Amino acid sequence: MTVTPITITPRETYRNESPYPFCPGCGHGLILDHLNRALVKLQLDPRQVVIVSDIGCAGLSDQYFTTSAFHGLHGRSTTYATGIKLARPDLKVIVIMGDGGTGIGGTHLVSAARRNVGITVLVFNNFNFGMTGGQHSTTTPTGAITPTTRAGNLERPLDICATVAANGASFVYRGTSFDKDLPDHIAEAIQNEGFSLLDIWELCTAYYVPNNQFSRKALMNTLDLLRFPTGVLQRREIPEYAVAYRRAYADELGQPTLSPRPVVPRFAAALDRRFNLVVAGSAGGRVRSAVRLAGVAGVLSGLRAAQRDDYPITVKSGHSVSELILDPDEILYTGIGRPDGLLILSQDGYQKVAGYLPLMTADDRLFVLPPFADVETQARVTVIDPARSPIRVTRSNVVLMALAATLKQLDLFPPQALEEAARLGRAQYVDENLSTIAAGFALAD
Repeated sequence: MTVTPITITPRETYRNESPYPFCPGCGHGLILDHLNRALVKLQLDPRQVVIVSDIGCAGLSDQYFTTSAFHGLHGRSTTYATGIKLARPDLKVIVIMGDGGTGIGGTHLVSAARRNVGITVLVFNNFNFGMTGGQHSTTTPTGAITPTTRAGNLERPLDICATVAANGASFVYRGTSFDKDLPDHIAEAIQNEGFSLLDIWELCTAYYVPNNQFSRKALMNTLDLLRFPTGVLQRREIPEYAVAYRRAYADELGQPTLSPRPVVPRFAAALDRRFNLVVAGSAGGRVRSAVRLAGVAGVLSGLRAAQRDDYPITVKSGHSVSELILDPDEILYTGIGRPDGLLILSQDGYQKVAGYLPLMTADDRLFVLPPFADVETQARVTVIDPARSPIRVTRSNVVLMALAATLKQLDLFPPQALEEAARLGRAQYVDENLSTIAAGFALAD
């Protein structure tokens, strides 16, 4: 049998027939032509090339190539490109962004460089926000006139190349849109397995050029005045992140991040309707973990459970309120307009949930510690007194103790379900939690 070899016709262009929309004299078109020549030189499969762009005049570029493309938010193009490369390391991912994007997304740019993610970033650097009126950017030269620096820019421009080079980039280049050998450098950057960045200086003829009487010669003089070197500034062989990641975690590939721990019902709940329980205490008092045990106990009893937590950014101070919904049927809405049961444990919690008290009816249950025994409400009030506890009461166990007493009286599910939930928790807390739950049950008697 004779096998006929597949002949791949060399591509003469990766451009489509659409004309560029840029202003006359704008450097964007020159750079895109250089990119096209680089792709022709490499003869890459267009299906294996992704051009990623964001907002700005440069962000229009991806639609003029017969490759895959992704367009997103301003300054975030390196983030999208990183995700694409991590998901598909076989692709050649090329980022097109303006100098405005390098400022807005500076952290993304630095993070991609320090990880050495295998993407190629082309910075269309024309020293201003050309799409929105010519405002100054992070690369605007000192003294430059823009609509936001009418008396001259006081800031020193960001050295993009030095920034990414110092943070791990494996290929760094600075040049201009007028460089005849730019296609060769773009091709080299694309072939580089790690993070590559080309800072390409160009002219914005709509704003920067007329505001500053700027020209090609002035552009070159600015490079000299700033002492910004040009050409290939860094080239080194270091592991590319997507490849290194797969090697490091090859044994875990396809495995769940956390081992599944199914909760299989073992008990029968008496609850035949939705029940909304709210527990209000102080941050750092283990409110969330205690309510989580109650939720697991509900699932162990054949119920559906949904938990929502509310606490301040200080985490260890202020309020901590947890809402728990238990229902024998599917929970389609997790909001609580009025609790069927409310447990108040501290002044922080009381202040946060006091608005519920006027809404509660005689059919609802309110459980409180002794300081809140006189709150005004129509709900049936039960005082839980930790002073009667058979074990020492601490800030870290009073919440679970009071909650165990509350659940024992509500009889939503068998008490044994809460004990079993504790056994399924972290091993170092099992004995302590079981002792606390037993003390809570004793308070309910």
